[in-house]
Amino acid sequence: MSVKDGPTASAAPEVGAALSAADFAAALKRPGTTILDVRTPAEFAEGHLPGAVNMDVEDPSFQQQAATLNPSGTYAVYCRSGNRSGIAVSYLVSQGFASVYHLDGGIQSWESSGGDVVTG
Repeated sequence: MSVKDGPTASAAPEVGAALSAADFAAALKRPGTTILDVRTPAEFAEGHLPGAVNMDVEDPSFQQQAATLNPSGTYAVYCRSGNRSGIAVSYLVSQGFASVYHLDGGIQSWESSGGDVVTG
């Protein structure tokens, strides 16, 4: 499954929603979406979604990094299994982010659904 393949979501996902891999892929295709990988830099280097930005939710500087993001932007968040992305999404929503959602089951779900992953 590629972000380029398949349909584009007709509407933005509900704020804080946990999406299936297929729904996440469709939502990623909406214009202006930023993909946030909230795993460690080492995990990110092992494989991540094309175009993702790494912001480790467990890093002490995560809140400072999040403060540099535009709260009116759209953010698609994922981690390994969905736990850390849920924490990141909850934090972003608490900070007034209006359009943020995450990948249920994380990159494991993405890969098991045939999703594209790049390394480096």
